Amino acid sequence: MYQRIAHIALLVEDYDDAINFYTRKLDFKLLEDNKLSDNKRWVILAPEGAKECCLLLAKAANKQQIEIVGNQTGGRVFLFLYTDDFWRDYEKMKFRGIKFIRAPQNFEYGTVAVFEDLYGNMWDLIEPSEKNRDLIHERSG
Repeated sequence: MYQRIAHIALLVEDYDDAINFYTRKLDFKLLEDNKLSDNKRWVILAPEGAKECCLLLAKAANKQQIEIVGNQTGGRVFLFLYTDDFWRDYEKMKFRGIKFIRAPQNFEYGTVAVFEDLYGNMWDLIEPSEKNRDLIHERSG
C-alpha cells in the first residue's frame, strides 16, 4: 500500500501576500493558483525539489479561522523545512528579513533554527545530520 500526505492547509489572511512571502523570501515555487469562487482560490506552493508534500494556502473565511492565522498549532513549531545547506539558507533568509526566534543549534539529528513566517507561524529550518539524511532518503525512496 502507498499513501502520502499531499498538502498541508495553511491559513492565511491574504493569498497574494502569502504567495509573495513564500516565493520571494523562501524561494518556494508557485505550483497552482486557480480561482474557485470570488473569495476562494486553490493555491499550492512547495520548496524547490519537493516531491511529496505541498502547502495549500487557505484564506481565513470566518472569525474562528481569522483568530488562529499564525497560530494553528498553539504556539508550537508548525512546519519543518529541510535543507541540504543550512548555513546558505540561514544567511539568505536573514538577509531577506526572515525573523529567527531561536538561534542555530547543533543536535544529534542535525542543525536547526526556528523562524517565523509572515503571520508568526513557527518553522524549523533543518539540515539533517548525515545519519538522519540517510533515514529520510530510505523512507522517501
